[in-house]
Amino acid sequence: MPDDHLSRKAPQIPTNLRLLLVMEEVARRGVAVKPTDLIDALGLPKPTVHRLLQTAETEGFLQRDLDGRSFGPGPRLRALAVSTVSSEHLRTARLTIMRGLAEQIGETCNLATPDREGMTYLDRVETEWPLQIQLPIGTQVPFHCTASGKMYLSTLRPHILRSVLTGRPLDKKTERTLTDIDALQAELEMTRTRGYSTDNEEFMTGMAALAVPVKDAQGKLLATLSVHAPVQRSSLLDMMDWLPALRQCSAELTQLHSE
Repeated sequence: MPDDHLSRKAPQIPTNLRLLLVMEEVARRGVAVKPTDLIDALGLPKPTVHRLLQTAETEGFLQRDLDGRSFGPGPRLRALAVSTVSSEHLRTARLTIMRGLAEQIGETCNLATPDREGMTYLDRVETEWPLQIQLPIGTQVPFHCTASGKMYLSTLRPHILRSVLTGRPLDKKTERTLTDIDALQAELEMTRTRGYSTDNEEFMTGMAALAVPVKDAQGKLLATLSVHAPVQRSSLLDMMDWLPALRQCSAELTQLHSE
């Protein structure tokens, strides 16, 4: 049986609800959406859909994709999503879960969400070690050389991934940063298969990281859960022992955001 909001036809949708339903449909699909897709899904007239898309684009809630015809979430819609995920009762429960992981493994845990230019740290639970790597909440890090970013990239469709990787030069942050697109795509394919990603001093010399996905109710990536540490204390090989605990914490966070 189709979702109720998808089975409505234009006369049944109040005027003040139409723009919200357009944005909801774009967010629900998780990929760039063409106007014809919205016309079919919502049953709205073509001129109405184009007018709503223009309004949403002008106000920053949606933005055009690389093809110039499709639309995806804009900065205001992404900010709205982050604010929703960060609501006080959810954040309290989320930090409790993350704190349990940090205490178990003894290193800093991070929750990051994808933005237009990179991954943004949404939440963080610090280790008690005096030697720490400072990446505070709100910090944005690149996609191509971080564990959280590579986890996100591994979920993209092949043609979208290629566009992201070729859209601008891949900065070489350290001697270990992968800047060859074919080599990076091969690693992302491996990441997709195994369900976790790594950063072996690729973003910052002396730091290693491990990340797993946190998914929404539809099974799409909502955020990434990662742990990072100085390699003199915990090498990437050492971190692999934490993978079961990281996955358990991710499952609890996924459940929390699916309720």
